[in-house]
Amino acid sequence: MTENNIVLLEDALHKLKIVYDNEMIDKFIEYKKMVLEWNEKINLTAIVDEKEFIIKHFIDSIMCASFPDLNKLDKVIDVGTGAGFPGIPLSIIFPDKEFLLVDSLNKRVNFLSEVIENIGLNNVKALHGRAEDLGQNKLYREQFDLCVSRAVAKLNVLSEYCLPFVKIGGYFAAYKSKHIKDEIDESRKAIRILGGEIAEHHEEYVDSYFSDHQIIYIKKNAATPLQFPRKAGNPTKSPL
Repeated sequence: MTENNIVLLEDALHKLKIVYDNEMIDKFIEYKKMVLEWNEKINLTAIVDEKEFIIKHFIDSIMCASFPDLNKLDKVIDVGTGAGFPGIPLSIIFPDKEFLLVDSLNKRVNFLSEVIENIGLNNVKALHGRAEDLGQNKLYREQFDLCVSRAVAKLNVLSEYCLPFVKIGGYFAAYKSKHIKDEIDESRKAIRILGGEIAEHHEEYVDSYFSDHQIIYIKKNAATPLQFPRKAGNPTKSPL
């Protein structure tokens, strides 16, 4: 990365009150390099401009670091992680937290496994599978303090994928467009059925970096009924 873009990343880390060192910055640099190298073989990102990559992938991913309860949330799952966003940037800045990255495409999971090994992320594992299946598996169901996701799906559908992974008292952090008031309102019934409640919206610092995301925090107040998540395809075909 150029010096200017390293400074851009360091400025965001500083504003988010994240303690960092050169080793952490080196991991971001190597991770970006690997994404772009693998991007020539499998589709990982449409963003190849360095500054845009830093803002829209790295800075955007770590925005939830300013969430007040984050320090209490130690076990994190990233559903539909794709190229590892936001899970890998978060795992770099929070080496004491445990991360599981889930994706339905094995090629992407193979990429993530190589990233994890190459940049020395001892707190991360990558898992191939569909959220609908893993959410019914007792090894993963309601086992996480925090679920994060930048996956492209409406909030009512995304909540059915994600809330079953979250422990009671934990949170689901959904990275969404800033202009989704109607989508949020339409999702409240589904979120309530799944055991959650919208806690807050969070846009702080995002505007400073021209990102188009806000983060919706959904608190898990009750166990998700056993019939959710439904089988693959049903959440999108018949949203709650």
